[in-house]
Amino acid sequence: MPRIETDICIIGAGSGGLSVAAGAAQMGAKVVLIEGHKMGGDCLNYGCIPSKALIASAKQAYAVGHGAKFGVANEDADVDYAAAKDHVHNVIETIAPVDSQERFEGFGITVLRDFARFISKTEVQAGDTTIKARRIVIATGSGPFVPPIDGLDDVTVHTNETIFDLRDRPEHLIVVGGGPIGMEMAQAHLRLGSKVTVIEGDKALGKDDPETAGIVLDRLRAEGVEIVEGAQAEKVSGSKDGPVTVHTSQGDFTGSHLLMAVGRKVNLDKLDLETGGVAYTRGGVKVDAGLRSTTNKAVYAVGDAAGGLQFTHVAGYHAGVIIRSMLFGLPAKAKTSHIPWSTYTDPELAQVGLTEAQAKKKHGAALQVIRTEMHHSDRAQTEAKTTGLVKVMVVKGRPVGASIAGPQAGELIGMWAMAIANNLKMSAISNTVLPYPTLNEINKRAAGAYFSPKLFDSVWVKRVVRTVQRFLP
Repeated sequence: MPRIETDICIIGAGSGGLSVAAGAAQMGAKVVLIEGHKMGGDCLNYGCIPSKALIASAKQAYAVGHGAKFGVANEDADVDYAAAKDHVHNVIETIAPVDSQERFEGFGITVLRDFARFISKTEVQAGDTTIKARRIVIATGSGPFVPPIDGLDDVTVHTNETIFDLRDRPEHLIVVGGGPIGMEMAQAHLRLGSKVTVIEGDKALGKDDPETAGIVLDRLRAEGVEIVEGAQAEKVSGSKDGPVTVHTSQGDFTGSHLLMAVGRKVNLDKLDLETGGVAYTRGGVKVDAGLRSTTNKAVYAVGDAAGGLQFTHVAGYHAGVIIRSMLFGLPAKAKTSHIPWSTYTDPELAQVGLTEAQAKKKHGAALQVIRTEMHHSDRAQTEAKTTGLVKVMVVKGRPVGASIAGPQAGELIGMWAMAIANNLKMSAISNTVLPYPTLNEINKRAAGAYFSPKLFDSVWVKRVVRTVQRFLP
């Protein structure tokens, strides 16, 4: 039986695992990378990349029918759903070499394509190979959670792992789950020609700021997405090839296809963590602030496997944290206060730091909330994308959170993420000179709105100005 001894063994070749592997190997560590499924993980194959590619196709279809305000005649889009899926897979294939086995072997990494499991506290087995490592990194990510709803076994259930392989456009897509995945897929499919109903047991986009989320939901409803909130799915009926009905407390909803988008479950079940002495819960491996296992100091976890925020960019951030610890023996802690996220609906929705409600609870009277409507952006006016707002939570001159709904919110949130990550003051934003006209000016306008009352409404400032004017030559 082959046996390998190495510095670092990484289980999972998604964003976190690949980042750790590349960084560690290029800095001189011996690395083994184990992947039992597809290189690139969920993000490349089933998540971020395919969903954004499908959204791009949907935006093109929408633009064809909404050009009159720009002087271009509205036309009914002739959508080829299968061709849109071809675009999705072409994008995946274009990016795949960056995450490929060949590329990482080029870094000097030993790549094993099998599922791994612990056989001791410092050893894992992948196929017939045993790997003994000084440090083991669990980077197995997560997969779609399908709840045990009565009747699901009798119908065809799609998740994000299967919906991108569907070649025939759904006549009526029923989406169970009103989170980011559910709402993105709902709008995309509506724009590609499907009727869409979203069923959410609580509030749609419930983890985001209610005001900014409401802007997005209003737009989706206006386009034709049926969103039913407070409707817990209790039972499903139908057949594998026929219509499917979701029975809820708010009534029954029948469609041609069913997409489950109610959340994620961490991929830990194949690892035999008990044998490795690694404590865990349903939410992930139990780790300390440095992402190290609380019960086996040879083990780290990153990304979804570490619990907490489930975003690709978090996994990449975690990689940097543990590399500092594993390679250099330096203290490093993972934080969440500066982590942004975005939902890529149209308009987009983005958040970093505290929401307004969270900031009020934490900071009380010290909080100032600055609001700037998107229609104040000249660039937004030129593109007729004026729905939305930027809302910034400020404490003692520093932003502690920002919520954005509007065009390219996922890009706009970057300025506030940088400010919060580096503990910058609002003056750092207001002092920044930006090209005109750009959407990013709306962020500077928000910073200006913070300072305006201090400058223009201040009796003291006006007195100083009048006094200075008397003595200026």
